[in-house]
Amino acid sequence: MRNSGAVEYKPYDSKIMRRLLKYAKPYAHLISFCIFLLLFATSVQLIQPVLLGKAIDTVFSDYNKTFVKQEDGKINIKNEKYKIVEDIDGMSNEGEFAQIIYLNQKYYIGTDLDKTSALFLRKLSKADSELEKINDKFNIKLLSENEMKNLRKDDFSELAKIVIIYLVLLIIGMITAYFQAILLQQTGQKIIYNIRNEVFAHIEKLSLNYFNNNPVGALVTRITNDTETLNEMYTSVIANSIKNVFILVGIIIMMFKLSSRLAFMVLSIVPVIIIITLIYRRFSTENFRQVRTKVSSVNAFLSEHIQGMKIIQIFASEKKVYNDFESKNKELYKANMKALILFGIYKPLMYAMYVVGICLVLGFGGNMVLKGMLTIGTLVIFLQYNNRFFQPIQELAEQFNILQSAMASAEKIFKVLDCEDYIHNIEKPKVLEEINGEIEFKNVWFAYEEDDYVLRDVSFKVNKGETVAFVGATGAGKTSILNLISRYYDIQKGEILIDGENVKNYDKTSIRKHVGQMLQDVFLFTGNINSNIRLRNKDISDEEIIEAAKYVNADSFIQKLPSKYEEKVYERGATFSSGQRQLLSFARTLVSKPLILILDEATANIDTETEQLIQDGLVKLMKGHTTLVVAHRLSTIQHADKIVVLHKGKIREIGNHQELLSRKGMYYKLYQLQYKDQQLV
Repeated sequence: MRNSGAVEYKPYDSKIMRRLLKYAKPYAHLISFCIFLLLFATSVQLIQPVLLGKAIDTVFSDYNKTFVKQEDGKINIKNEKYKIVEDIDGMSNEGEFAQIIYLNQKYYIGTDLDKTSALFLRKLSKADSELEKINDKFNIKLLSENEMKNLRKDDFSELAKIVIIYLVLLIIGMITAYFQAILLQQTGQKIIYNIRNEVFAHIEKLSLNYFNNNPVGALVTRITNDTETLNEMYTSVIANSIKNVFILVGIIIMMFKLSSRLAFMVLSIVPVIIIITLIYRRFSTENFRQVRTKVSSVNAFLSEHIQGMKIIQIFASEKKVYNDFESKNKELYKANMKALILFGIYKPLMYAMYVVGICLVLGFGGNMVLKGMLTIGTLVIFLQYNNRFFQPIQELAEQFNILQSAMASAEKIFKVLDCEDYIHNIEKPKVLEEINGEIEFKNVWFAYEEDDYVLRDVSFKVNKGETVAFVGATGAGKTSILNLISRYYDIQKGEILIDGENVKNYDKTSIRKHVGQMLQDVFLFTGNINSNIRLRNKDISDEEIIEAAKYVNADSFIQKLPSKYEEKVYERGATFSSGQRQLLSFARTLVSKPLILILDEATANIDTETEQLIQDGLVKLMKGHTTLVVAHRLSTIQHADKIVVLHKGKIREIGNHQELLSRKGMYYKLYQLQYKDQQLV
């Protein structure tokens, strides 16, 4: 914005965050439910590696169990504590029992050769944990396929059970995550919907002076781009940050439960991660503020120059304007590239830490497996947790980026919302239901900026039903007087009265309903002719619209259009001539049935023939109505009841046309000068 100075930007501002959370307060129950679903889905994710490790330990890798195969074909596990085959000397009958032996990734059945030989192969010493070979005399035979299936029947059943549980948990997690994401996105959109409405409603209240000092493109950015950035914060940062913290805490607890020694190894790189993140945060904070500022600048430039494209082309300034846009676009490009470079450095560093984590788990964990201090399944669980440990850390970093961007956007949005540059009603204003149309200025002083007064001690009175014209050089204060009647600005000194009551005592909206303004610069909205005359007032019927159009002779050109009153109107009425747009503005004003009419150079852009068409309608309308007119062509105001001559913000003369001419003062000179110009023409 033009009037926005440099402000100190904070990557995280608790005051701004509290204001943002107030918008989420009405949806606290939905957000809490989303967080509950998110934590449930996260818990499911934490269980999945445990199931995988269990499958590896109990099914895939535990081949050295001591099995006893009985004659009835049943397989019983005998002493899982040792990776040995127990001594079965002293059996009553030879061959009654047989031991299952696992060698070279195959299963064999072993039988004793004599009573003096043992069938055990290796025994684990309790003292020094070394394997001691006792006797290698044995007779073995490879199991048949049926014997093999029978042997591993319980393992297959256990594997099927684990797979089913894993799939069920996976499906539950997916369904939960889906509904959580949908619900959270809907909640976020509702919050942003309310914020957009509040910002736009506040902008509607701002005075015209605010729009004179702030580019439209910047305000559009506040309502669109900046609010969308906040949407990412509500739908991503808040819930996912809680989720990621929960994942980190859950993984740390699980790792310490499995092996505190290996857990400390993995966590040893966390300080390095924190240092890298803090350095990245320091350099990226200001960059996010610059990106938001550059986006606003580009939007403001585009809004202004696209609207003024006709002038650009008339003066053949396309190349210069393009160069200016290229310069602003390049600044935005550089700001975005800086953000990308910073994140491009940060993310590979985080990935490097992830690889270091894998190396630590494989190196130290693998060594522990070889020493019998850790199972293969537990090692796999650690690898899974290592992957999931770094993912939330990276996501937290990305969410911190979103948070910074949201803080920058929120700062700009709240700057608009905190602006009180608007016309205040008193605590209990009067509603102007009916109006006579008497207007009086008493010693009015007015300035747009501080003490630079454009009106100086202005006093005059307009009686009910009178037509008063204001003339004078450009900058004399004519338009300012008209704007003050409807309280588009407030005066610094004096009083403005309507029907004997100070306008500040009235509700400003009720005043404006009784005042119809027709300006030189006509603004038409996208839609059709009907909607532009009605201006969303459903109380106005189609018959009234047609009647008003006929009154100002606009109906004559409307009837020639292919779709007549349904003819499409493009932005700013670009497909209509200046005269046609002006006639539509007359119809728009007349259909609202105002009791006070204001014409500010309303006929300046209308050709003589068109002006003659509307004069008849205006004469009819002005009967019984108070009318204030600003016109440079003195011929159009000769029949006014009063003519007020202004010069440098002061009233120099007041009277009707003949009275002022007879005085041979300032009005006489203006009339003579204009008459002379007309004669020359």
